[in-house]
Amino acid sequence: MTLDIITADALAPLTHGFFGRAGGASSGVFAGLNCGHGSSDQHEAVSINRARVATALNVPADHLLGVHQVHSDRVVTVTDPDTSRGQADAMVTDRPGLALSILTADCQPVLLADAKAGVIGAAHAGWKGALDGILEATIEAMEGLGADRAQIVAVIGPTISQRAYEVGPEFVDRFLDADPAYGRFFAGGQGDRAHFDLPGFGLYRLRQAGIGEAEWTRHCTYSDPARFYSYRRSVHAREADYGRLIAAIRL
Repeated sequence: MTLDIITADALAPLTHGFFGRAGGASSGVFAGLNCGHGSSDQHEAVSINRARVATALNVPADHLLGVHQVHSDRVVTVTDPDTSRGQADAMVTDRPGLALSILTADCQPVLLADAKAGVIGAAHAGWKGALDGILEATIEAMEGLGADRAQIVAVIGPTISQRAYEVGPEFVDRFLDADPAYGRFFAGGQGDRAHFDLPGFGLYRLRQAGIGEAEWTRHCTYSDPARFYSYRRSVHAREADYGRLIAAIRL
């Protein structure tokens, strides 16, 4: 089966993709292209899946780079495949032939590029990372490599949509305490519950940062089980674990 690769015209001509779960070697609850070694999936299956992604991006498997994601605002500037990356939630580089990748299963995978300057970035932006500034930190790190903020394009890939993202009052309060204007990203739910617009919040933060263009592919991970993994859906289904989607970009 061929891989399901979502691309964005805004990131052309750079090689990139938000990969769905089709075309992988994993089985069971991980069936498809699970690219997360942090899952309980078979290590060999995940390695095969990642190798297929690397092939699709036309890079060696060891040039498909990632970080140990921890919902932080830490960004790593990558200069070669052996750059020490550790715990972080974004990477930037100006080196051709390196593919920067992010793993998600409801959080926002964000690919960024200033194609003219030859600088790219990839960020994992869940609600906490987005609130704490991971997107702005990624943009600043790209500027450190020579990118022009006004020329940076960012695309948010498949993520959980507002209709599927129910949260409690403590969650809402955390955002309102940070900025009362963030109330615009919540819609009423049953009782004291609310629905949070994660991609809407991500787009807002990106646009407020003053970049050239920001968009969302408008794919919901929760609502399309045949195409995407979803952490929240796995919890509701009481599954033991869940697969991780990969998004990647290279110069």
